[in-house]
Amino acid sequence: MIRTTILATTLVLATGPLIAQGFTPEQPECIAPANPGGGWDFTCRQVGKTLQDLDLIPGTMQVVNMAGGSGGVAFAEVVNKRHDENDLIVAASSATSTRLAQGAFPGNTMADVRWLASVGADYGVIAVAADSEIETLPELMDMIKNDPTSIAIGGGSAVGGWDHLKVLIAAKEAGVEEVRRVKYIAFEGGGEAVTQLLAGSLQAFTGDLSEATGFMESGDIRVLALLAPERLEGEFADLPTAKEQGIDAVGANWRGFYVPGGMSDEAYDYWVGALDTLYQSDEWKTVMENNGLAPLDLQGEEFQSFVQESVAEIEELSREIGIIQ
Repeated sequence: MIRTTILATTLVLATGPLIAQGFTPEQPECIAPANPGGGWDFTCRQVGKTLQDLDLIPGTMQVVNMAGGSGGVAFAEVVNKRHDENDLIVAASSATSTRLAQGAFPGNTMADVRWLASVGADYGVIAVAADSEIETLPELMDMIKNDPTSIAIGGGSAVGGWDHLKVLIAAKEAGVEEVRRVKYIAFEGGGEAVTQLLAGSLQAFTGDLSEATGFMESGDIRVLALLAPERLEGEFADLPTAKEQGIDAVGANWRGFYVPGGMSDEAYDYWVGALDTLYQSDEWKTVMENNGLAPLDLQGEEFQSFVQESVAEIEELSREIGIIQ
């Protein structure tokens, strides 16, 4: 399933193609298809800053937040209005391939854009407010088993999206018989979901470690479970996995970028080279370590094939759980 694709992907440390000569973006721009505070926003801003620090782009990367349709508004904007722009990259993730797999971007498919590169994989988390009485993931799942409507879980993807699927995978592994009764509320980004969690409108939050890190550091939320095969090292070593609590649920969210389908080959090669150089840098390794990102180093055609396989696997999972027919 999805975990197989993520975890079995071999880290490819190429010698690193040189940045393509003959093209330099004049006004580099990154679209984050959600409001500030979520994973796509994190991807644009961290990558943009690091590209600038490494002198891989001229000046500053402009980050534009374009929320709506769990990425659908931005996807349609790029396909229909900005099809041939060479300065533009767009943050994407497993949430993007999930929506594409479920046909949620009307009239659009993954073939309408070019898939650029990954910059890491982000393990999922299920968290509660810091003052919540819920202490463990099994305790949360028991409450759902007893009364599915009593527990509202929010995330930054649409119903049927990746944040939703992670909860359903965990619920299924925990023995919840009718996972479609799990109460999930969709928000335009993880930041909004956490705001509602802290306001008491939700009992739990489903998202990714990178978008949860700031809220953990501020003491606002407490992670019940990390959806990783084993505990991470370093500052996240104290986060318990779902697996060690008896719930064998793993959910890794790749993070990367697509670009307009009509981007020139020269510009595409430039961006592929820039992101490859970024990924190999010590600066990006530090960003990954500080935000709990796991290795996933894919560029160009290799990344294109990876996304295609991811879309196919998510479509299969969505049918199995009943999200699509």
